[in-house]
Amino acid sequence: MYLSISGQTVTQKTIEKSRFITTSRHVESEEEAKNFISEISSQYRDATHNCYAYISDDIGNFLRFSDDGEPQGTAGMPMLEVIKNKKLFQTAVVVTRYFGGIKLGAGGLVRAYSGSVSENLDAAQKVLYQICAESRYTVGYSGAETAARFFGECGAEVKAVEYLNEVNYIIAVKKETENKFNSELLNRLNGKVEIKKLKEYYYPFKI
Repeated sequence: MYLSISGQTVTQKTIEKSRFITTSRHVESEEEAKNFISEISSQYRDATHNCYAYISDDIGNFLRFSDDGEPQGTAGMPMLEVIKNKKLFQTAVVVTRYFGGIKLGAGGLVRAYSGSVSENLDAAQKVLYQICAESRYTVGYSGAETAARFFGECGAEVKAVEYLNEVNYIIAVKKETENKFNSELLNRLNGKVEIKKLKEYYYPFKI
């Protein structure tokens, strides 16, 4: 079980006439992180600096950072510390700076970069990766409405729906709630549901 962010989030702020644009994205490998950094650096190729930090795995072994020309220790490392302090994994952040003509000093730079990342990650959608159980639930058309309503009430992730001779729902639920979920559904449908376990894997549940 681990915490991450979903998708991409962009925020910006101006500090002493310098513009700081912060872009964060969920990544699932070091290659994805590097591609993301390359993409943002290309997008803002005219910027003064494109500093970055990332933790690209789910246990914190693959991490990197760069000051990209800022004084050593004033950008990349403070950015990485924010990601660590928020206990996020598979997360990459780039802070793009357009210099406004006023020097911030070492302390000011640390505050600017770490503050930019902190505000951005606070705004990003958080997801908790937990082991989920994915199963196929086959229900007759007479029970489909009851099943669909139950899935909605329980916050289950409906991955797919097939309308054949009966209705097949592909559903992902947290592994820890699987037995209770199945028992309640059987009760709601008076046993008229066929359940076939498909697989287990980490799934990003929104929090």
